[in-house]
Amino acid sequence: MLNSFDPDHPGTLICNETTDTPVIKGITAIRNLSIVTVQGRGMQGVPGVAGRVFSAVARSGASVLMITQSSSEQSICFVVRTAEAKSVVAMVEREIELEIMRGELERVVKQDEVAIIAVVGVGMRGRPGIAGRVFSAVAESNINIISIAQGSSEDHLSLVVAHSDVDEGVRAIHRQFQLEQV
Repeated sequence: MLNSFDPDHPGTLICNETTDTPVIKGITAIRNLSIVTVQGRGMQGVPGVAGRVFSAVARSGASVLMITQSSSEQSICFVVRTAEAKSVVAMVEREIELEIMRGELERVVKQDEVAIIAVVGVGMRGRPGIAGRVFSAVAESNINIISIAQGSSEDHLSLVVAHSDVDEGVRAIHRQFQLEQV
């Protein structure tokens, strides 16, 4: 360890592990969103349906902020800004129009007035129970979680909730992890 600016100072030790990394580094909210759902048995085991849906979203010019898909492959939901949601739904419905007519897919459903609560922290990685604590905090505040996404990096967890619940949801998670003490 050396400090090139102050040779008498011991310098900084850089290592792979830290001892006091907080589990949760921050919580944020993204507002004015809509969640769009595409569902139906015609999706199950059929390659390319998700690709077509997201190609249609791209053609609409919208950016997708969050995506989830059921393990049964019978539904995909994604979050876009409310200002873009109407055109996204129209473009997706146009793309899957034939499947809707055949009854393989249902009409595209849009739910406005939702928000994403994003919980972020490198300390979440590999630590069992963190998501459970987040979910418990939200449930104890009587808030329904509409959709959930967590990346494989395990350093963030995103929840879609009603816009009216977002502030209390952020506060509940904040209290659960005692972030006021950090």
